[in-house]
Parts: sequence; structure tokens; C-alpha cells
Amino acid sequence: MKVFFRNIHLYLSLSAGLIIFISCLTGTILVFEEELEHSLHHNRYFVTESGSRLPLDLLVKNAVQSTPKSKLASVKVYEEEARTIEVSISVPEKNKKEEAGKSQPKKEEPKAEKGTKSKEKKPEKRKPTLTAYVNPYTGNIIEVVNRRDSFFFTVESIHRWLLGGKDSIGNLLTGISTFIFFFILITGIILWWPKTKKIFYQRLKIKFDGNWKRLVHDLHIVTGFYLSLFLIIISLTGLVMAFNWVNKGIFTLTGSKMENPEPPTVVYQKDAKHLSIDEVYSTVLKEVKSAESFNIRIPKDSVSTFSVNVLPENTIETAGDNYFVNPYNAAIVGVQKFSDKNQGQKIRAIVKPLHTGALYGLPTKIISFLICLLTLSFPVTGVIMWLNRLKIDKKKSSKSSIVETA
Repeated sequence: MKVFFRNIHLYLSLSAGLIIFISCLTGTILVFEEELEHSLHHNRYFVTESGSRLPLDLLVKNAVQSTPKSKLASVKVYEEEARTIEVSISVPEKNKKEEAGKSQPKKEEPKAEKGTKSKEKKPEKRKPTLTAYVNPYTGNIIEVVNRRDSFFFTVESIHRWLLGGKDSIGNLLTGISTFIFFFILITGIILWWPKTKKIFYQRLKIKFDGNWKRLVHDLHIVTGFYLSLFLIIISLTGLVMAFNWVNKGIFTLTGSKMENPEPPTVVYQKDAKHLSIDEVYSTVLKEVKSAESFNIRIPKDSVSTFSVNVLPENTIETAGDNYFVNPYNAAIVGVQKFSDKNQGQKIRAIVKPLHTGALYGLPTKIISFLICLLTLSFPVTGVIMWLNRLKIDKKKSSKSSIVETA
């Protein structure tokens, strides 16, 4: 029976080993993305405190003016006094047809005949692709960054989609490889499982004073056993993010609704002015005395509200509370708290922190980093063990052929 599982373990590893290795390598790099970013670009995220902070509206105005044709999407304010203000701004998406038409003369559109309606101009597509980092004490724009141009976005794109983008063949290959990795881990545990108590104790420790073949064997078998539980969790959470049907499975198993309640709407007031960013921030501060950050999203139309995501201190990044503020009169017209979410939504919220190791901050990140780093050795030790086995089988077959001829 173990021969059967050994063959499954071997051929699954050979089929998906390269992609699994790439995923582990990029995952190792991504564990400390935030810490590395803050260290490498310290001046982007942190400033020297000097006097009192300037109004948010002034900081937002400076950020929007820094990039032509940009519009405000959201503002992120940190409770930490030394942090910069992050202003997300949207810019028009480049249209391939428009770019191709630049080199060709424009054709005159035929005038609409009387009694017919002319074609309405399609609304401009925009994406909040840029983040302006603003000094809250001076109003200076420190840097305007497109994360898609960063090193870590490229690493993440390799990790998740093999540079292919969402819903690409790369995304599918990564998802399938993660699924294969899950079965490799299960078959690995079956192969590790000892027949006797003596073998059990042998498989709990690495024999460093043995020959190199024994060392390679122990590094693969013993280390694999200790890491298997963690890697099963990492692979399962990866599958949730890779496949929609696995994601839906969380809500099916918990009997929970997947969708969040619709955000409230307000009555359009023609002559009323929208609240300023400062007024919205002050309104929420009356309800929430302190938090790690406040992310203020701008209303998308005249009946939408300001949406303020409040992240409490010492919690995971996906456990924020949403406050909805009437843009005309500063009334809080709705609150969606994380504590009120259903069981499925709460489980789904911890999927990413579990996968990245950010669930309990630095301690779990260190554990996750070491797990990913050690996992990189499995394809190497596995291939060495396979080649050694091939040599042994070859020697056995050659001996048997000599005996037969004799």
C-alpha cells in the first residue's frame, strides 16, 4: 500500500514541484513585505513631528493636484503621529483603441439627424492606482507611488498568478499546483507513519551524525512531518483565495451568507454641499476614540455615503468596522461592525492573515518565514532521494540480469 502512496507522492511532486518551489520562494519574500517596505522607504511612511497637523482637506487638495486628471478615491489616516497620510487617487484608464487612434487622423462623427438621439459619451473608466504620501505637518507630497510598479507587486504577481494576472492560465496553474501540494502533504504523512514504536522515535529526530544519504532522508522526512500541519493550513487558505468554489465552501459549511449587507443610501439634496474630509473624520472620531487607522472612501454618486473603515488597534487587517456617514448632514446612517459578521465571514476574514503569517503579528510572521524557507529544501531533498532510489533499482536489476545469465 505504501508503494502506491509513494508513487502518488513522487509523481505529484514531479508534476508540480517547480511551481510549488516558486510559490514557496516568493511567499518567503512576501512574509516581511510591510517591514521591508518601511525599512527601505522609511521617509515615504514616516515623518518628523513638527507642530500640529494641517487640515486633511488641504493635504488631499495637494495630493490631487500633484497628478494631472486625477480624482480623489480615499484617504487613510493613521493614529500614529509620525505616519504620513495616504491619499489614494484615481486616474483615467488607458484605452487601447484611443492609443491606436492617436497616430491616425480623427474621423468626423456624422451629425445626428433631427428626431434622433446622438450617442451618449461613455463615462470615463478610472482606477485608484496611485497613492500619494503626504507629510501631515507641512503638506508636502513626499512621493506618488503606483504599487503595480513595485518589486513586491511583481513578487506577489508571480506568487499568485505566475505574472499572468487574475483569471489567467497562470492563476489556474498556481491553484492546481496548490491543490496538488495539499495531496503531496497528505501522502507524505501516510508515508511517514511508522509501523513500530522504535521507528516512530527515529522519525522524530534528524540523525546528523549519519552518512549524507541518511541526512538527506531525515531532512525530507522528519522536517516534512513537523511542518506538515502548518503547510496544510497554508495550502488550504491558498486554495480559498485561488478558487471561488473553495471560497464558497466556507459559507456552505458554516451555513452563512457570503454577501455583506448593502451599504445605506441617502436622499439627494440638490443645493446642499458635501461634507469636507475633516468633517467626516471628526464625525467618526466622536464614535471611535482611537484606532490604528481610518480609511475614508469618497461617495461614488449623489445618493451614496462616505464609508469609513476603522481598524481597531492590535487586530488583523481584515477585522475593520465600517461607518457610513451622510455626506449632507454628518449623520452616521449605518454601522457594520466586524463583531456582528456571521461565522463564515469571520472565518473568511482570517484566511489571508493565516496564509501570510500575519495573524498574531511579528511572532507568527517569523514562524511563517521559517516554514516557507525550510519548505524550499523539500524539492531538492526529494529529487536527491529519488535519484538515489533509481541508482539502487538500477543496481538490483543489473545484479538480477547477471544471475539469470549465469
